[in-house]
Amino acid sequence: MPDRKLKILVVTQYFWPENMRINDLVRDFSEKGHHVTVLTGLPNYPEGSIYSEYRTAPREFSEYAGAKVVRVPLIPRGKRSVSLILNYASFFIAASVLGPWKLRAERYDAVFVYAVSPIMAAIPALVIGRIKRTPVFIWVLDLWPETLRAVGAVHNPKVLGCVGRLVSWIYNRADYLLLQSHGFFENVKKYCTKDIAAERLVYFPSWAEDDFSNIAQRTSTLLDRDDSVFTVLFAGNLGEAQDFPAIIEAAQSLAETVPIRWVIVGDGRMSEWLTHEVSARKMDNVLLLGRYPLEEMPGLFACADALLVSLKTNDVFEKTIPGKVQAYLASGKPILGMINGEAARVIEESGAGLCCPSGNARALADITSKLAALDREQQKQMGASGRQYYLENYSKPTLLARLEQLFRDATLRKGRL
Repeated sequence: MPDRKLKILVVTQYFWPENMRINDLVRDFSEKGHHVTVLTGLPNYPEGSIYSEYRTAPREFSEYAGAKVVRVPLIPRGKRSVSLILNYASFFIAASVLGPWKLRAERYDAVFVYAVSPIMAAIPALVIGRIKRTPVFIWVLDLWPETLRAVGAVHNPKVLGCVGRLVSWIYNRADYLLLQSHGFFENVKKYCTKDIAAERLVYFPSWAEDDFSNIAQRTSTLLDRDDSVFTVLFAGNLGEAQDFPAIIEAAQSLAETVPIRWVIVGDGRMSEWLTHEVSARKMDNVLLLGRYPLEEMPGLFACADALLVSLKTNDVFEKTIPGKVQAYLASGKPILGMINGEAARVIEESGAGLCCPSGNARALADITSKLAALDREQQKQMGASGRQYYLENYSKPTLLARLEQLFRDATLRKGRL
């Protein structure tokens, strides 16, 4: 007898048309015939205001790849810290109060939470799970409250302690905690009861979007392939955590000695600083392309010889694997990492590229010139090794099949199948 199709509720503050990995999960489960409902907010990330296309025709965003999308009101992120806090609070309150009412006639086999920051987004799922007696799975993608301290958002020990107690309350009421990195386990256990069952903590890493596979034949209208230089590309958030002062220092130190082109794609808090520095230093070897949608990235990757990932070091960041690492591995391009911890381990273990300590501009310059000096076949082999490692460890079909089995096992234990 074939397996019965599951009824799955996904709770996420961020969802299509916002560009998030959770979109992949929803689409794939829906295409397999499962009945998927998404409880989410109004699209406003990362610009900070409600998308104009949504305001014009909200009904056109009530279904995604066959999945039903249920939205609750929220305060847009805006550009200030206060509005961001209100954005977080408004979603989990609205979803906790309005969500159960909007979904009152529905029954689910599993509730899945896409738990990027803030962790409070899991509260509506716990409320609905308790009402409907449905197992709740929280995909832990950030460590709270440690992330608040690591990024400098909160320093007060009493506030961090209060957030820690909230995290403990959430973790201990979830049925399963899915952890994106092996480095998360020790931290998460601190907030769980001592008798937490081992099967409740599950290693569940991220995958790369489908577009990043088989990029060899892609081209880009944004950047030309130039075999006369070695092209290093950084794609993603341009924030303080990515340590662009060290990247710029490394780029400048090589400007007169090695023909290297540094291409930076994305935007963020460091965008204006980067524009100013590149102009003031007259660095014609650095191209700032700005932000572009995900579908443009594979073509840009195809024009690069190496892909750069960087992250400042602290006890939290060292346990985290930035999502771009999986995309870089999937693309089959060599990786340069100015990064410590789990991400460095993955890059080195896979043979996909070269790493240096976080924040070390001189070392970044050294490994970049070393990679550029390798012949094309050696570079190609690095990329192929990374691609193979990705398929063995982060394959989306394999991961989603594991998740589906977790849902089924949980529902069997509840006596629902």
